[in-house]
Amino acid sequence: MTVAAPPEPTTRRRPHPLDVVAAVLAVLGAACALSGLLPRAETTQTLHRILPLLLFLGTVIVLAELTAVAGVFDVLASRLARASRGRWAALFLLCGGLATLTTLVLNLDTTAVLLTPVLLALARNLRIPAAPLAVTTVWLANTASLLLPVSNLTNLLAADRVDLAPLTYAARMALPQVAAVAVTMAVLWFGWWRRDRPVGGRFVAPAPHVPADPVLHRTALAGCLLFVAGILAGVEIGLASTVALALVLVGFVVRSPATLRPGLVPVRLLFFVTGLFLVVQTLGRHGLDDLVGTLLGADGGALGALRAGGTGALLANGVNNLPAYLAGESVLPSADHTRLLALLIGTNVGPLAAPWASLATLLWFERCRAAGVAVPVTRFVLTSALLAVTGTLTAVGALLLVS
Repeated sequence: MTVAAPPEPTTRRRPHPLDVVAAVLAVLGAACALSGLLPRAETTQTLHRILPLLLFLGTVIVLAELTAVAGVFDVLASRLARASRGRWAALFLLCGGLATLTTLVLNLDTTAVLLTPVLLALARNLRIPAAPLAVTTVWLANTASLLLPVSNLTNLLAADRVDLAPLTYAARMALPQVAAVAVTMAVLWFGWWRRDRPVGGRFVAPAPHVPADPVLHRTALAGCLLFVAGILAGVEIGLASTVALALVLVGFVVRSPATLRPGLVPVRLLFFVTGLFLVVQTLGRHGLDDLVGTLLGADGGALGALRAGGTGALLANGVNNLPAYLAGESVLPSADHTRLLALLIGTNVGPLAAPWASLATLLWFERCRAAGVAVPVTRFVLTSALLAVTGTLTAVGALLLVS
């Protein structure tokens, strides 16, 4: 008599922590809306406000996924490595400079979506730890987003609130921007890059990367360039990403239809953002706005600016930088330019330690997860908190010098 072998135990796939957070936020947000804690009119207004944001999120992440499959990021990564001529310090400056430039000229979300895969591909090609390069993109996506109104959605809100023309706004924020980037580069080098520096500070540059499907590569590259051109032309970001994705999708339908699958759509992130905004809006009605007013206080001068910057950074890591800025803005007089801009610095430079602190940080986590890159959590949180504090203080101090 043959005895059948016992069935092998099935391993349960544990949900990712962000999956749990997204599900909880989605349920809480729905409960706030359905229970009346958030009135129907405000629920409708909030959903109407975030629909363009959700469109951008869904389309730009799929665009980044397909662009990576087409080999665009691998090609750019190999060119970046070859430009540094095998010098680690030169590679650090090139990566930092590129992240700063893309954030300034485009916006922080574009840096998080399109540049993160480039640097992750670079780490893979060079066979070096990916964490320093990954942290470079997420930090500079946030801290380099002060100079121009287009660099960050919060900047657009602030420029409108203080009624400053783009050039006047840029002149006011130029020194704080330089200070924030300088502090970021210093913490990046000593906290991440120097620790993983190869022997002698040099590495072997890779050979040029040749994409497997040149036609698909050119199509995906054209989609990215179209997206960038749309951003530069002032096209609404959701529309720009949708048109660019449509072009790339046509290429994949023709050349690689098997690549297209429902799993490309970032459902988790869409639920996360929707629930987050509904919950924060509800908290605002039930005490958060009063708490923000207490944290900001009524002080003027240097103390008031520092309190505004610190409040912005604290709230951004607690909830998210956009609702944090809106909550602070609602209790500050529009004529108080210094405190409003200090609040903006806190919500731009400060949201680094928590994954939900800014949309760019959320997008960065998605890109790292898609690439299978795990950034050391404890080290990331500690160094990010250090940068949030020192960067905010330095940038607010620079703002006071030009006020």
